[in-house]
This record gives sequence, structure tokens and C-alpha cells, in this order.
Amino acid sequence: MIQQIIFVLLATAAIALFGRKVAKIRRNIFLGRPTATPHSDQKIKRWAQMARVALGQSKMTTRPVAAFFHVLIYVGFVLINVEVAEIFIDGALGTHRFFAPYLGGFYYVAISFFEVLALLVIVACVVFFWRRNIQKLARFRSPELTMFPRTDANIILIVEVILMGALLLMNAAEANLQGNGYQTGGFLVSQYMALVFSGISPETLHIVERATWWAHILGIFAFLNYLPYSKHFHIVMAFPNTYYASLEPLGALSNMQSVTQEVKLMLDPNANPYAATGEAAPAERFGAKDVLDLSWKNLMDAYSCTECGRCTSVCPANITGKKLSPRKIMMDTRDRLEEVSDLIAKNGKNYSDNKSLLGDYISTEEIRACTTCNACVEACPILINPLDIIIELRRYNMMEESNVPSEWAGMFGNIENNGAPWAFAAADRQSWAKKG
Repeated sequence: MIQQIIFVLLATAAIALFGRKVAKIRRNIFLGRPTATPHSDQKIKRWAQMARVALGQSKMTTRPVAAFFHVLIYVGFVLINVEVAEIFIDGALGTHRFFAPYLGGFYYVAISFFEVLALLVIVACVVFFWRRNIQKLARFRSPELTMFPRTDANIILIVEVILMGALLLMNAAEANLQGNGYQTGGFLVSQYMALVFSGISPETLHIVERATWWAHILGIFAFLNYLPYSKHFHIVMAFPNTYYASLEPLGALSNMQSVTQEVKLMLDPNANPYAATGEAAPAERFGAKDVLDLSWKNLMDAYSCTECGRCTSVCPANITGKKLSPRKIMMDTRDRLEEVSDLIAKNGKNYSDNKSLLGDYISTEEIRACTTCNACVEACPILINPLDIIIELRRYNMMEESNVPSEWAGMFGNIENNGAPWAFAAADRQSWAKKG
């Protein structure tokens, strides 16, 4: 009974702390502005997109080796949670292997399958640890991946190995307790690991079995509450993020409503600009200077980022040595949002720390380096759009601060006057063909 009480208290605390952090993240996301385009229409297409990309891992296949091992971890994580459900029931009710009497022989087949998955998860974690720390792939050594971001990935890999190892050791210890109040049958992997405990007294084996049981469940509680602070929160965020991702073709940019309205008024001189409200509309900021100027979908993208670096590895600006890194854009947005959220909680929504996303986190040099090629958007395995944030920061930089390179200013003038980037009148546009 004491163990049951301790388990229920710990489980309640872990779930409550996790829920509290998730609620804060949700509040942070909806600090953002409404989106310029709909993100909840065409529900059938959105469900299909989420099933294909988040559940089916379809975009991971562009890198087959990483995809194979990622699928092992993903499938293992999902299916082993069935056994975790049994552990929760056992912990709360004081039972042991609650499902075994009801499932009969199939129970041992299922647990053996979960053990194979656990072993494969360990192998996959070792491979990923080697790729990051021994092989040192270039996309895992970028300047933005220092200190916590680099350590974070290793912590998760090590924790997953410990969790899977504790599960296997628990079953291995129990396999040696046949006839001592335990009926576990022969599990496919742990029956061979059980040799490690041969010759040990039943009392000691019972202690080992209980210790590994508690290590496994306490590890799950710790992992659950570490998750929202880690890049691995994408385990949760990948599903809503792919559901709400744009269904428009890549490269389709959203128009600013204020600019669209201004153009309409220019085309119709008789239109009343105050007809909608009866008074002059308040001036709207063009683009985004700080995170609260971004849309809620931009902020959801930031929390969904896996920091895998696929976006940066295909970015032509980054490849040619420029400072732009789409991954850094997402990481900086998330870090700034967390900072702003804490300031709002302490000082109220109107408080300003005289810092902003553009300037203090992301430089003008970075956003100007972007070619708007959409390579980063195409590469992201969960449909994050760094380009959308870059465009909004550029809009503010140019339309609010008039911070435009002279080369761009000339091009903009030509587009405005000639309808093309070149300094030729529209009437002379075909003159080059006549010379042939």
C-alpha cells in the first residue's frame, strides 16, 4: 500500500507539472497575432497531411540512414508506451503484470516484441550518439549548437538508453524468479540477459526487479517533465504543427492586409477609408520587430523545431559562408518568446525590456542573406517555415526602418516605375529581340 501511495503521488505530481508547462507553452503560442491565411480549413487534407508527415514520417526518407534509425526510436517510443500503461496500472492498483491473465500466451509474444523494440531503440540511440559526437556531422557542429542545445540531444539519447535498459533488466531479473511468486514466461531478449543474475538469491532478485521497475517509471516521469524544455518536445508538437501547416504551394507569400486595403483605396478614389470603423484605424506595424508581432503559427513553428539542422544544411546562403542559419532563426524565436513570456508574467503585457528579436537576436545581415528559395521549408521533416519569419523581419526592416541596401532600392524603384527590376520602360521591353 505504501508503494501504491508513493506511486500515485509521484505520478500526479509529474503529470501536473507537465500539464502546467504545456499550458504555458500554449499561452505563449497564442500571444502571436492571427494568421494572414486560414490554417483550419480543408480539414480532410490537413488530417491527411498530419498522418502522412507526422505519423508516417514521410519527409524523413530523404536521408535513408537517419530515417531508418529514427523510425526505430519513433516506433519503439510509441509501442512501448503500451507496456508503460501496464506499469501505471500495476503501480496504482498494486498488481503485477495486470494484462497477463487476460491475454494469456499473446501477452508473452507482445512483451517479447516490445523487448526487441527496446533493444533496437538502444542500438539506434548509440548510432545517433556516434554520429553526433564521434563522426561529428557538420550540421550538428554549427555555431548555434553550443552548450545546452548540444548537450540536450546527448541527454535525451542517454536517458532513452537507460529507460530501455531498465526495462530489459527488470524482465531479466524477473525471469529468474519463476516459481517464486512470478510467472513471466520466456521473453525473447531478457531470457538471455537473465544469465547475468544466475546464482543470485530470490530476495536479491526481488530487490533488483523492484529497483529497475522504479528506475524505469521514475525515468519516465523525469523524461516527461524534461521534454517541454528540450528540442524533443517536437514529439508532441509535430502533430499540431503539421496539421496547421500551410496547404499553399511553396513560395506563396501572404499579403499584408493594411497594404492590400491601401491599394484598394488607391484604385477606388471614391471609397471611404473610414467606412468600416467610422474612425481612422490605428497605425499598424509593418512586418515584425519582436516575437509578439509574429503570428501564432510562426510561434508554434518555433516550439516545434527539432534542431535537426536539415534546413541549414540545404540553405544556399549558409553553404556559401553567410551568417544565415534557418535553424538559428527558429531557435532564436523560441528563446526570445520564452524571455518575453517571463517578462509579461512578472511585469504585465506592456512591459518592455528594450530588446527585440530583430537586432538583439537576429541581425539584419542574416535576414538579407536569405534568397527566399524555400529550400529550408522543403527540407523540414515537420513542415516548419523559417522563411515566413524571415520575410516578416525583412518587412519591418525595410518598411518601418527604411533599412534598404542601395542595390535593392534601385530595383524597387524600377519595379514601381517600369513593372520590372530593370531600368527599361515597358514600351522598350522587347527592343532587345529586334536587334537579333
